[in-house]
Amino acid sequence: MEQSNAVKALAAIAHDGRLSLIRHLIQAGPTGLAAGALAQLAQTSNSTLSAQLLTLSNAGLVRSQRQGRSIVYTADYDKLGDLLGFMMMDCCCSSSDICGPLLQRLQT
Repeated sequence: MEQSNAVKALAAIAHDGRLSLIRHLIQAGPTGLAAGALAQLAQTSNSTLSAQLLTLSNAGLVRSQRQGRSIVYTADYDKLGDLLGFMMMDCCCSSSDICGPLLQRLQT
């Protein structure tokens, strides 16, 4: 991942509402959530939801697909993985002393 893409992704999730949305979508798994269900979980209005999802989508973190009358949103796990990988490689310099405890923490 290029740094400019990482900055865009980090800026997109650096907001309470958008971070909450991306966490709900990650927890929903690959089936995702319909916009209405996501709005209920996030306790937000449809217009606010739409604006926040647009920001996440423009950063490449969220995908949408029409299913009948609904739009279903999913987290883009590949992009999220790229972002985490970018952070780990640049922050840890592949040092097992630094990365080892962090990876253990993530596995628990």
